[in-house]
Amino acid sequence: MRPTKIVLIGAASASFGPRIIADAVLTPELRGSTLVLVDIDGERLGVMAAYARRLNEAADAGLLIQHTPERKQALPEAEFVITSVAIKRDELWKLDFQIPLKYGIKQVLGENGGPGGLSHALRNIPIILDIAHDMEKLCPGALLLNFSNPESRIGLALSRYTGLRFVGLCHGISMGYASIARLTGLPADDLEGIAAGLNHFAWFLDIRRKSTGEDLYPLLREADKHYDPSFYPLTRRMFRLYGLYPHPSDDHIGEYLSFAWEECGLEGYDFERADAYRAQSWRRVLDIAQGKEKAPDPGQMRPSGEFAMPIIVSILDNRHKLIEAVNIRNDGLIANVPDWAVVEVPAVAGADGIKGVRIGALPAGIAALVNTQVHVQDLVVEAAVHGSRKLALQALLADPVVHSAEAAEKTLDELLSVHAAYLPQFK
Repeated sequence: MRPTKIVLIGAASASFGPRIIADAVLTPELRGSTLVLVDIDGERLGVMAAYARRLNEAADAGLLIQHTPERKQALPEAEFVITSVAIKRDELWKLDFQIPLKYGIKQVLGENGGPGGLSHALRNIPIILDIAHDMEKLCPGALLLNFSNPESRIGLALSRYTGLRFVGLCHGISMGYASIARLTGLPADDLEGIAAGLNHFAWFLDIRRKSTGEDLYPLLREADKHYDPSFYPLTRRMFRLYGLYPHPSDDHIGEYLSFAWEECGLEGYDFERADAYRAQSWRRVLDIAQGKEKAPDPGQMRPSGEFAMPIIVSILDNRHKLIEAVNIRNDGLIANVPDWAVVEVPAVAGADGIKGVRIGALPAGIAALVNTQVHVQDLVVEAAVHGSRKLALQALLADPVVHSAEAAEKTLDELLSVHAAYLPQFK
């Protein structure tokens, strides 16, 4: 397979950077390819580049590792650009979660739906569009593989306001397999399914055992009756109400449901645990980069489960590999969702690009939930691109999580105020 050039923007992330770097090192088809690490934090970027080179050498992966804080230097001749970026992710996310609660809006996570999801989108959509516009000038034929949230809203902005090829990626379907495995007692790696909907709000239309082809819905329904009721209570309630199992988890699907707080509570994201994990991860990156710890050999590394490298290899080698979950423009893939929406569906990756699998129509009740969010996302994207308080307020009022017009106005005005430094489009 011929070498390629991959640019990873947001490479200094302590959680995401090492995972994607390991995936590249563990992909033998990429030997001879160039991996360019980009991040605005030059000091951490230098550490991550040293870490990447040590992994590359230990695995004899044959990659050329480069790094630069200037993406415009990295992008020329790139065929694939991977993005995972955010501004002060946890610091600002805490405000996105706390401010709506102050006004009585009961959102359960505040990342991708509800007022917090709106605020997150207002910050991140302009950043990704700026990267995309640079790509249009410097590597217009490249594929953008985006991991930044809110995934569906960013994808919709890319679809409307750029001419780039793009795909949004998320490992949520793997979380779905993990929860089904826990309920049924089957190995997660022996499960395969067809799921469709929106990012963080998708539903298994079919779930089977790989080794036998057995339809697992009868077993899953029976297991649900007897398993510990404290495990994923919202997911399982939705399963019983709508007949299909949603993924990826209670807190994520709960972002789109007015009643989710009744099952999930209002504690929100576990920032302390996440901070501890990132700190531990960064210490290991630093120790390996500085030679204090031996770089792991390939047998000690495990793939992350993310779909970026499988897609890249399948496109370059025209393998037409099935990718279980991608976020792309609908264009009839889900029959009862607007064509312009960005949906999460299976797809096949080959030299001709990423082609979504046609799913047909979702059940009416699920389609109603999905389409509500699609039209909220429509308003959010337009508000983010045009800096429109009016459209942002309309997005909140259309969101089922928001219970009060007065609360929506107060929440929006405070979010716009506290994040003003990161929202230049609203000036």
